[in-house]
Amino acid sequence: MSEIRVRFAPSPTGYLHIGGVRTALYNYLFAKKNKGKFILRIEDTDQNRYVEDAEKYISESLKWCGLELDESPEKGGPYAPYKQSERKDIYKKYIEEILKTDFAYLAFDTPEELEKLRKEYEEQGKVFSYNHEVRNQLNNSLSLSPDEVQKKLNEGVPYVIRFKIPPHRTLVLKDIIRGNFSIDTSILDDKVLVKTDGMPTYHFANIVDDHTMEITHVIRGEEWLPSLALHVLLYEALGWKSPEFAHLPLILKPEGKGKLSKRDGDKYGFPVFPLAWKNEKEGTSSIGYREEGYLPEAFINMLALLGWSPSNDKEILSLNEMIQEFELEKVHKAGARFNPDKAKWFNHEYIIKSKASDLLPEFQKILKEKGIKTEDTKDIRIIELLKERVNFAKEIWEVGSFFWIAPSSYQEKSYKKVIKDDTKAILTQLISNLESVSFTEKELHDKIHEFVENSGLGFGKVMQPLRLALVGDLKGPDIPVIMEIIGKTESLQRLKNLESKI
Repeated sequence: MSEIRVRFAPSPTGYLHIGGVRTALYNYLFAKKNKGKFILRIEDTDQNRYVEDAEKYISESLKWCGLELDESPEKGGPYAPYKQSERKDIYKKYIEEILKTDFAYLAFDTPEELEKLRKEYEEQGKVFSYNHEVRNQLNNSLSLSPDEVQKKLNEGVPYVIRFKIPPHRTLVLKDIIRGNFSIDTSILDDKVLVKTDGMPTYHFANIVDDHTMEITHVIRGEEWLPSLALHVLLYEALGWKSPEFAHLPLILKPEGKGKLSKRDGDKYGFPVFPLAWKNEKEGTSSIGYREEGYLPEAFINMLALLGWSPSNDKEILSLNEMIQEFELEKVHKAGARFNPDKAKWFNHEYIIKSKASDLLPEFQKILKEKGIKTEDTKDIRIIELLKERVNFAKEIWEVGSFFWIAPSSYQEKSYKKVIKDDTKAILTQLISNLESVSFTEKELHDKIHEFVENSGLGFGKVMQPLRLALVGDLKGPDIPVIMEIIGKTESLQRLKNLESKI
């Protein structure tokens, strides 16, 4: 068997949606599972819709996701160039080749002529299609004599090159995910292969690139399924072996109906792009998974399971585990419903699994923004204590700000629950008992327990006011741990603050 070669071929006409990232991921997993090559190709034939920084965004997104490329515009490779705009000479050769066959012709119809025809058809309640039924009556090299065609070429009359669909054929199409199905070629129209500026359309450039780059499997979104018949016929017309095809299911809106879009993210406040972006020209922007605090491993894990299930239904998988498990045959046919809460769950699981030191840089950014002096040893210990309570590293501040800032007020419900007639006296005795203690976790634990036993008070009577004084609420990790981290002076001061307010 020849080497497996797959490509991710986005168009830089916008920013990379998570649906595109999932396509890249499935290509990557399939390539690595089969010891093959994963290639990035930029399909930039549509210069009118080109977005200036989209290429950079695509590369940066794949890099953040950990999807290493074997060949790309940046990295190069044996089939360079990897940008369609730089492959014009290659296309020219194959344009000449297909024109020698009976599968292509020159069409001189003007946009005005075609628009007039469309309107005439509409008036009759029909839909105009440039196909086998009408092509011989239109302004093209099939209806014109060779002399008339040559005259138009000499005069520089603009033309496109169209593909001549062979009608009345039952074409059997094969898809790894969806199985085999057939189509009557008579329903297909004669697509434009080359535009008036001499640049190939997506369809022609796509199959030329896949052939010349020796792509063995085309794994792409189901929106390209209607183009499959044309692409297979193009391979046939040029006498080439077609790659195998697999069309991936859509990622659906949270409610399950329709394709997930940027509008859904804006509406519900979750990202639909891997990285944040801002289009200065249009004045638009969108949040990204990276900037929201998602770990790339969690993001990739979540995406992988939107349309594919491993054999054991395990949910948390490393990239290497995904590679070992991945099979195109196990990709679902039906659309995969996106669940924002599940995405957070994945990140929570990866936060728990992460080393505190790995979360430190992200968390210390928050501390610096708050004007808090960072201390690696202390900060790592706090992260380790609190990471099971959060979905994102940035939330550690929300649940643990008391480690740096003394409470200036107390949660009303907790205060009413805890503060009784004897609470002030208990705090006074507790402060006195703790003043002589070395503030290590063990000594504090022993001293507080000794105080509870000797005083005959229940643990709640002592521990709850103590926690309220330290945290401002009845939450947080073990009290001796909090006291050791914030230190003796700060701990006693917080107890005195609550004592004075009762």
